Amino acid sequence: MPDSPAGPPTPAVPLPELLGREELGLRRIAGPERADLLWVHTSEMADPYPYLLGGELLLTAGVQLSDADTYVARLVQAGAAALGFGLAPVHDTVPSDLVEACDRHGLPLLEVPPGTRFTAIARAVWRLMAEARHRELRRVTRAQQALATAAARPDPVPAVLHQLAVQLDGRVALLTADGGVLHAAGGHPAPDVRTALARLARVVAPAPPTAGTGPAPGRTPSPSSATDTRGGTHLFAYALGGGQGLALALATPRRDTGDHTVAGIAVVLLSLLTAPHQGADAAGRSAALVRLLLGAAPEDVAPLLGDGGSWTVVHARRTDGAPAGPLNAAALGAALGSALADVDRETVRILLPGPHEAVAPQPGWTLGVSGSVPVTALPDAEGQASRALGHAEATRVPLTTHHPVAGGLSGLVPADRAEAHARALLAPLTEPLAGTLRCWLSLHGNWDRTAVALRIHRNTVRQRIARCAALLDADLDDMDVRTELWFALRDRAPRP
Repeated sequence: MPDSPAGPPTPAVPLPELLGREELGLRRIAGPERADLLWVHTSEMADPYPYLLGGELLLTAGVQLSDADTYVARLVQAGAAALGFGLAPVHDTVPSDLVEACDRHGLPLLEVPPGTRFTAIARAVWRLMAEARHRELRRVTRAQQALATAAARPDPVPAVLHQLAVQLDGRVALLTADGGVLHAAGGHPAPDVRTALARLARVVAPAPPTAGTGPAPGRTPSPSSATDTRGGTHLFAYALGGGQGLALALATPRRDTGDHTVAGIAVVLLSLLTAPHQGADAAGRSAALVRLLLGAAPEDVAPLLGDGGSWTVVHARRTDGAPAGPLNAAALGAALGSALADVDRETVRILLPGPHEAVAPQPGWTLGVSGSVPVTALPDAEGQASRALGHAEATRVPLTTHHPVAGGLSGLVPADRAEAHARALLAPLTEPLAGTLRCWLSLHGNWDRTAVALRIHRNTVRQRIARCAALLDADLDDMDVRTELWFALRDRAPRP
């Protein structure tokens, strides 16, 4: 059969569970005992092959059944999971040649009694799917809690791997790009399984290029995951964040619906927990953080941070408006190459070493990026990133970067005199009013975009701008007034 679309996002229904519904009175009379049902379909066509996706329990009364062997062969070719044959009004018994054909081709055949409607069978399958989905969601939730608890232990990496092995009932290992085992849990697989897992690790997390060589020209990016099988064992490998050649490898006896989700949670946790292995200067940054917490001045700890003291601040929000939890924040930080991530309400804040040119748009996120600043100017970069994020949301672009204006007219005025003038001009305004006015001017007086950028109602924007005009006793429709206010607000105004 041609490639069919993936099944529904619910676990398949095992055939014995459907047969266990006594109210349906179904009876298997031919074919294997086990099958996984993804759909229910009813057809009285002589050849329903073109309309099957694969995985169906096909229900029929045999209205056009003439050649049982060809009929069953076509169903098997289409990927049907089982055949249900309804008794009465067309046939009083299941045709013997159909029973023989199903046995011959290995297709389960169910006898549907006259009192059982096909819609009742479909309803039972959907109900069993819903129940299985709820069980799987509860299982994933319990696994997430268990993995998070393991990550809080004094030995978090081995603890997470052990808990993942328990949840998936298999072998798990943290591998380097050359197949070396850093940590492992959950039994001892056969040599061929270990070899296959090492090969998968090289696929998803190839060794980084040696110093001075750079990436190979035209090299395709590595996939984030890969799968294989050895006998009855399912093999999986997932790349950890950071691009340093670490991979999570799994070998399990089965593959349940929620296993990929559980493994994904472990990948995020392990990416965070292995972050110290993914930066040569991590110890220096940790020391700098400790000194800052103990009261040292930023300029005193800047030499510990490396990269010439150049840092970039990124603010981010989910494009779908969903809350940004700690795991999402950590995953975004790992994607951008930093373990320094924080969540402030719905906004994720990330501190990146190095210049802002390295920041790329991220699927599912809207980003605001500051300019590159020394550690002593991080508060200024925080404001730049916040304003850039508001501008990105207002203009519906995935990323906006703050670009300071070098020179220009503002450079003709000494900084101290410009600062004094700005403070005198803006003195009547509170910080929220000054911030609203600055955002409104940056968006060319657009009410709706300003409301989006500040996450307030457009009427609130109008009220604040009207209040600014009254306090400043200025006509904000006058371009000369707007220009003077913009120069005062751009770099020197209090930030909201």
